[in-house]
Amino acid sequence: MRVLGPSLSAGRLLRLRLPPWQPQPPGPRLSSGRPAAAGALERAMDELLHRAVPAMPAYELREKTPARAENQCADFVSFYGGLAETAERAELLSRLARGFGVDHSQVAEQSAGVLQLRQQPREAAVLLQAEDRLRYALVPRYRSLFHHISKMEGGVRFLVRLRADLLEAQALKLVEGPHVREMNGVLKNMLSEWFSSGFLNLERVTWHSPCEVLQRISEAEAVHPVKTWMDMKRRVGPYRRCYFFSHCSTPGEPLIVLHVALTNEISSSIQTIIVKECPPSETEERNKITTAIFYSLSLTQQGLQGVELGAFLIKRVVKELQKEFPPLDAFSSLSPIPGFTKWLLGLLKSKAKEHGRSGLLTDSESQEIAELTGGPALETLQTLLSSSEWAQSEQLVRALQAPLMRLCAWYLYGEKHRGYALNPVAHFHLQNGAVLWRINWLADVSLKGVTGACGLMVNYRYFLEDTAANSTAYLGSRSIKASEQVLSLVAQFQKNSKL
Repeated sequence: MRVLGPSLSAGRLLRLRLPPWQPQPPGPRLSSGRPAAAGALERAMDELLHRAVPAMPAYELREKTPARAENQCADFVSFYGGLAETAERAELLSRLARGFGVDHSQVAEQSAGVLQLRQQPREAAVLLQAEDRLRYALVPRYRSLFHHISKMEGGVRFLVRLRADLLEAQALKLVEGPHVREMNGVLKNMLSEWFSSGFLNLERVTWHSPCEVLQRISEAEAVHPVKTWMDMKRRVGPYRRCYFFSHCSTPGEPLIVLHVALTNEISSSIQTIIVKECPPSETEERNKITTAIFYSLSLTQQGLQGVELGAFLIKRVVKELQKEFPPLDAFSSLSPIPGFTKWLLGLLKSKAKEHGRSGLLTDSESQEIAELTGGPALETLQTLLSSSEWAQSEQLVRALQAPLMRLCAWYLYGEKHRGYALNPVAHFHLQNGAVLWRINWLADVSLKGVTGACGLMVNYRYFLEDTAANSTAYLGSRSIKASEQVLSLVAQFQKNSKL
C-alpha cells in the first residue's frame, strides 16, 4: 500500500459522502450565444482560478508557506457546482489545465542544474537536493488545488465527479490537447493513492442487503442490464455471488461490482446464467460447485476509470470463494466482446472496395452466403451484421459460424493497440494473467449481444499458479497466452488471409 503524506489521514480526508449534486444558478452561460455573457463567465472563471490556484512558493519557502485558506477551495467547489452545462465545466477544466500546470521555465532551469552537477564531482547531498528541486518544479499548480480539496468534507467524492466530467468532455471533444491529458493523468494518480487496496472493503450483496444497495447495484449493471426485481433476486440468490468494493470511510457504498456464477463447468452461454430460473428456496449443493464464472464487472463511479479496482476485486473474491468452497478449483470469466461488430463492419467495408478475393471468406463460404442472401457475400454481410435479424435464421447462423469464429479469434488475438490487445476487456483480463481460453458461438443472443459482438462471448480462464507469469509475459513482451481452440482459429484466419 502506498504511504500518503503526513497530512493525508484516511479517516479524515477520504470522506466520500457529499450531499446530492445540486447546481446553483449558474449565471451567464457559454452556450447562451451572447458574446457579452460568455465573456463575463470567462472572466469570472479566470478570477476564480487565480484566487483558488496561487503560484507555487519558492522551493526554500515550500514548507513555510501558510496553509491554503479553505474558503478558496470551497469557492472553486461552489463555482464548479453552479455550472449546469457540460460545455461550461469543460471550459473551466480546460483553463485550469492550460494555465495552471507546470512552470516549464523552472523545469528547464532545474534540469540544467542537475545536468551540470552530474558532469563534475560533487557531494551526493548537493546532487540529491538539485534533483529534489527538479521534482518540485515538475509538480503542476493544480495538483495543490486537488490536494486541498481532498481535505474538505466530501472533497474526494467531488474530485471523482470532476474527473468523470473531464473524461466525458474528452469523449465529446469539448476539451483536447496534451495539457488536458496531463491533468487527467495527475488526477487519476491521486485517486489511485486514495483508493488503493488498503482502503477498500470487500462486501457481499444478498437479497437481505439494504434496499438502497440493491437498487444501486441494479442501476450500475453495465454488462447485462437487470430487468426486474426477480431478476436481481436471482443474481444474488443460490449458486450466485455478488461482491463490491466500498471505501473504508463509507461502508456499504459500492464503487465497483462483480457478479459470479457458481457452477460445475465453465459456462459457454450467458443465457444459462442470466435467464436460468432458480427457485428462491433452492439450497446449494456444495459438492457440485467446482467452478466460479465472473460474468459481470461494473464500475459505479466513472471518475475512477483507470484506477486499479477490478483486478484487486477479482483477486479478493477468489480468496473469499476459496475459503467458502475449498473444492473450487476453476476460475473463468464469461466476457462480452465490445467493439467486435464495429471492427468487423469496417474490415468488410474496406475489403469490399478491393473487388477481389477478400481473404476473409473461403470460396465455399462466399458461395453459400451469396446463395442465402441473393447478393455479393461481403456487401450483404455488412447489411446483415448491422442488425440482429440474421440470428433468427438457422441457415444464416450455420453459414456464418465458421467465418465469424475465425474473425473473432483474430480480433482478440491478433488486433493490437501499441502492442497490446485492441479489445479493452481482453486487455484487462490478459494483463491480470488470464488465458484467452475459449470463444463461444451464440453465447449472448440478446439484442445487445448480437448487434455488439455477433452473439459471441469469450472465456478468459485464470489458472492461479500461472497468472503472475502470464501477466509478466503479456505486459513485458506482449505475449498472449491462448488455448489450442483459439490458436487453431487464428491459424485458419492467417492461412485464409495469407497473413
